[in-house]
Amino acid sequence: MTEKSLSEAEYDAITDAAAQWCMRLHASDCTKAEREAFAQWHDAHPLHAFEYAAMLEIWDVADHLPRNEPTAVVVPVASKPHSRLRTYAVAAAISLLALPLVAFTGWEAGWLPNAYERYDATRGLRQVTLGDGSQVELNLGTELTYSNYKDQRRVTLKKGEAFFNVSHDREHPFIVRAGEGQVRVTGTQFNVWKYEDQVRVMLLEGSVQISSDKVHGSVPLTPGMQASYQPGDATPRVKAIAPDDNALAWRQGKLILDNLALADALPLINRYLEKPVMLADASTGTIRIGGIYNINEVSNLIPSLPKVLPVYLTQNLDGNPVLNSIPRKTPKG
Repeated sequence: MTEKSLSEAEYDAITDAAAQWCMRLHASDCTKAEREAFAQWHDAHPLHAFEYAAMLEIWDVADHLPRNEPTAVVVPVASKPHSRLRTYAVAAAISLLALPLVAFTGWEAGWLPNAYERYDATRGLRQVTLGDGSQVELNLGTELTYSNYKDQRRVTLKKGEAFFNVSHDREHPFIVRAGEGQVRVTGTQFNVWKYEDQVRVMLLEGSVQISSDKVHGSVPLTPGMQASYQPGDATPRVKAIAPDDNALAWRQGKLILDNLALADALPLINRYLEKPVMLADASTGTIRIGGIYNINEVSNLIPSLPKVLPVYLTQNLDGNPVLNSIPRKTPKG
């Protein structure tokens, strides 16, 4: 990001432009010429894309609003301004112009947050403190957002992995959205990993409730347990965390593969790669791999695999590396 090189006025101008584009592109009369002009603006500077993405996230917040009365809503301002608060206020105002709303404060009704924060860890591990005081450790390649509502605190884990040490507040549950489900807590320590459509939750302290978007009810977790789910699951799969489980080694910057089949190891490896590695076939996925790796150097692991495993590398049409097993020679005679 190059925000520090911009003046406050220049930054404000980009924020306002992102807000205007968000409104126009959601309008029914948006023209092809306008969309082409937006594409040019979007690609002209990395901050343009960043600000527009933030606008889209806030626009999505409006999905929680009732649609039955076309009256404006007053958006409250937090007592302690956050660096993203102005962006939130502008985007929320646009959303309110675009949608019919009930006639009283969205915050008081629990529909709109009074604080919105966006975090990512693109260059290394990162520790952040959310607006409610909760501590979060972000794994490499992680993106999440935090919104503070009157009756709950809400995190959306867009991708990656995060370890949460949640500030206790029984009256304001802490909810983490990940994939097609969510984790509901009041105060606890837990880890959430999202890779593509797979989600895994590990509980170290306290208690959480895991629920699915498609099934009513929830599944409780106690310390030392983990739950995983993906699209199509009726309920999360729950089991005990093995004493030798290395899933949290990322907090020390390590990836530990303990004699895993490649089919199980690749999701752990691919989360650190720009181009995920693919398997040529099911038999290649049964080959086992082990070792301890620095998460910042996982990309160096792939070219070295043919030196330690009976595999060779090819590339598919999308540019992804593909692992192929080396056929075993049939003994003569």
